[in-house]
Amino acid sequence: MASHKLDLIQPNGRELLGGDLLAQSLKQLGVEVAFGLHGGHLDAFLMGCVDVGIELIDTRHETVAIQAAEGYAKVSGRTGVAFVTANSGFCNGLPGLATAFADRSPIFVVTSSPPLRDAETNALQGFHDQVVLSKPITKFCHRITNVGEIPRLVSLAWRTASSGAPGPVLLDFPIDVLFTPVQDESVAWGGITAPPVSLPGPDPRAIDDAITLLKDAVRPVIIVGTGARAAVNEITSLAEKTGVPIFHTPKFSTGVPYDHAFHAGSALNLGLLAAAGNPQPDLVLMLGARTGFLLGGRSGAVIPTKACKIIQIDIDGSEIGRSEHIHLGIVSDISLAVSALNTSISSSPSFRAPEAWIRTALSLKSWRAPHNESEDKIDTQNGHLHPYHAVKKLFQCLPSGSILCIDGGEAGGWALQLLPESRASLSLVTTGYLGFLGNGWGYALGASVADKSRLVVNMQGDGSAGFHIAELDTYAKFGLRVLTVVVNNSVWGMSQAGQEMLYGHITTARPAARLKPSTRYDLVAEGFGSYMDLGLSSSTLSEKVYNGIGAAVDEIVHGGGPGLIDLRVSDKPYQDMTKAMVGVTKDPDVIVVPYYDNLPRPYYKTGGKGGEGGEKVDHQRTDSVLRGES
Repeated sequence: MASHKLDLIQPNGRELLGGDLLAQSLKQLGVEVAFGLHGGHLDAFLMGCVDVGIELIDTRHETVAIQAAEGYAKVSGRTGVAFVTANSGFCNGLPGLATAFADRSPIFVVTSSPPLRDAETNALQGFHDQVVLSKPITKFCHRITNVGEIPRLVSLAWRTASSGAPGPVLLDFPIDVLFTPVQDESVAWGGITAPPVSLPGPDPRAIDDAITLLKDAVRPVIIVGTGARAAVNEITSLAEKTGVPIFHTPKFSTGVPYDHAFHAGSALNLGLLAAAGNPQPDLVLMLGARTGFLLGGRSGAVIPTKACKIIQIDIDGSEIGRSEHIHLGIVSDISLAVSALNTSISSSPSFRAPEAWIRTALSLKSWRAPHNESEDKIDTQNGHLHPYHAVKKLFQCLPSGSILCIDGGEAGGWALQLLPESRASLSLVTTGYLGFLGNGWGYALGASVADKSRLVVNMQGDGSAGFHIAELDTYAKFGLRVLTVVVNNSVWGMSQAGQEMLYGHITTARPAARLKPSTRYDLVAEGFGSYMDLGLSSSTLSEKVYNGIGAAVDEIVHGGGPGLIDLRVSDKPYQDMTKAMVGVTKDPDVIVVPYYDNLPRPYYKTGGKGGEGGEKVDHQRTDSVLRGES
């Protein structure tokens, strides 16, 4: 029987400290790399990592470190690890915790704090209670006050991060605990050497019900999300057995091979069916995918709200039926649930989706917007490249099988619209459920460390590029194959588009939406040791840039390290997704609520003078008159 204790490694030339015990506990759990930024509070831990062979990737900002751990987790399928120093570093890392919590990313964050004896003394970097601040945006957080408890609590936090609905955990190690010598006989080992826990499987009766619903469907589809990343083989097998096309959430393409016969592309394309007057799916099998704005919200455009049955399988029961009525919910690990479906199908009479529906669904992958396709490659008003054509050309020049991290507003919209052109092995919308700009820098870093065999494309708008552009230095320092593309239209594109659609007939003001056309991202990249290429403003030069995109990509790919392309594009036209999100309408009975569903304008009936007969009164107009406005 294996021991429940670790065989602790004695460092050369110094005592075994709490920081060593932390590092060796993480190594036992399979940690190979950690992302962070140095702080003296953590030195005992960092030295311990070096001694046990945990690679340290130090970033230029703590937010990026935590987002890199998140990107690493998404690509590798393992829990990502990050370290941030006390209070100042911790506060910089809070945005990373917030996005990881919203996006169900399993990450383990190490931070430190002043000595326990210095509580409430205004000690250096000791003002905020980090556990209290972390509580709302983590699955588990705790301050370790005894060096001997480190393995037990590390094990507890580690299993919490990846069990059930995944998410971030944080442990706060006061500096005196990290620097305290370890006495082997007083260590609480907990589950540090225990084998991985088994995963929850589906109820057999629910599998039978799911098979019945699948057999009865005429237009079934599968939508996969982040929770299905470990079930690709099972899902493709299910599609091959039944002919059901596989769509992926825009947030995470899961890794279903681009060229698989039943890979149908982004689930957003399902919205094209109703727009073209074609029948929508009559059954949606959701596998590890969450409802919400990334799947059309409650509009019914992507997941129909009428005449459609929904089967939702998720590890987190609280996600099942969150937005819409579902006909069957199964709480299970996705691999186990789909394996059970495959087994049941193999032992029952075969069934298959109608061929006409299969062809219709799969054809959505090759759809390209006719209005964008027919528009000129060069904007005649300003000489810049049309963003649709520029992104399309770029994607066509990327090596097949790249990993694509999509950031930005309008830039992200163009990238999603043209995603099939990239032939990516994996695509991630890094802004996630918070719409958090700048995440792509960390995601791309983590993705590149997780899979060094592939080119990682860090797709940015020029707005989001400004958040963490110093991480070009990190990419160069570690020789990572990250191609950063700044789709540069010199404005906050989605912001300007929304203001123009809402207020363009009233004023020329576009407050807080401008950026500087003179900003040279390519020169910034050159300073950090990255390759650069620049699109310029005249139509002649823009045409040369368009024709030279392939050569620029090739030079970066064959260079073996990071690079940046500053791709100058026009700020017009606006992306179709932005237009849909702003939701401008001339309907007088509608209140436009940009980026959310519009509201019906409320009215009320009045009685007495001026209101007899129950005529309809516009309360907004009435309120403005009462305030003395005209």
